Amino acid sequence: MKLAVNKTRSLWWGISLAIILIGIISMVISTFNPEIKAPLRPGLDFIGGTRLQVERDCTKPGNCDNPIDINVVRDVAKAQGLGDASIQLVADKETKQDNGISIRSKNLSPEQRTQLLNALREKVGAFDPNKDSIDSVGPTLGRELFIKGLQALFLSLGGILIYLRFRFQWDYAIFAIVALFHDVFITIGIFSILGLAPTRIEADSLFVVALLTIVGFSVNDTVVIYDRIRETLKNNSNRPIADIVDDAVEQTLTRSINTTLTTLLTLFAIFLFGGETLKNFSLALIIGFTMGAYSSIFIASTLLAWWRERSEQPTPPENVESVTS
Repeated sequence: MKLAVNKTRSLWWGISLAIILIGIISMVISTFNPEIKAPLRPGLDFIGGTRLQVERDCTKPGNCDNPIDINVVRDVAKAQGLGDASIQLVADKETKQDNGISIRSKNLSPEQRTQLLNALREKVGAFDPNKDSIDSVGPTLGRELFIKGLQALFLSLGGILIYLRFRFQWDYAIFAIVALFHDVFITIGIFSILGLAPTRIEADSLFVVALLTIVGFSVNDTVVIYDRIRETLKNNSNRPIADIVDDAVEQTLTRSINTTLTTLLTLFAIFLFGGETLKNFSLALIIGFTMGAYSSIFIASTLLAWWRERSEQPTPPENVESVTS
């Protein structure tokens, strides 16, 4: 059975508009939420928090015999309600061994810090009090990364627009960019919804990286479909553009589905087993890549067909009254 995407293009556009509208409503609600005050629930990179760094006391017998298991540290942090904390192992300056732990989390009260340190001592070993470091960190770095990430996003969109203009034509390029905005905006909208939901999912610097990755992946499928449309137009310029687009989508459909599914399998593995740090990053990619395949097939191609039908429609002749002398 042939997949005639243009016959039901109003349905696909309606689905996308509904998801985008729900995302916009969620972002407005999130902005006026006194707890969030932003379209997305901000992560530690954007709101700051507490940075705690400790190092094991290797002067005590047997205290540093076994290496620190970062998964054990993550389990301790999660048990303390800090599952979203950024955790790294730090090398000892003298022995060059990973005997130190650096934890960056939300703002912690003195009691919470004490509870976390006591729980870590039970699992990791005694710490050297002379090397403990606890301080508060601000959101300056996160804001800088966010601004640079947005600049990189718009620069990449501009570069893609120029590339597609020279490879295809202006209408191809414009509708490909529309499809990219569709993917990015839906990903942002869904993250806004999940930030309001009990999941309380946050957007951090890795979320901006995910948006850049989505842009690069999504345009790939669109270029493949557009390339097939262009080649068919060269050989069959008299055929209706809607039929040409439907054929191009059908011919590339298997390739698009296989590419997306194989990528999603890897991302689901990262989401399930990659730890708390990479969970939101992989989730953003799962949403964005899925929307990228959807927009390439149902949005970018149908918009091009719709535009060509309108722009190439012959102008009706003017009514000319015949005058009989």
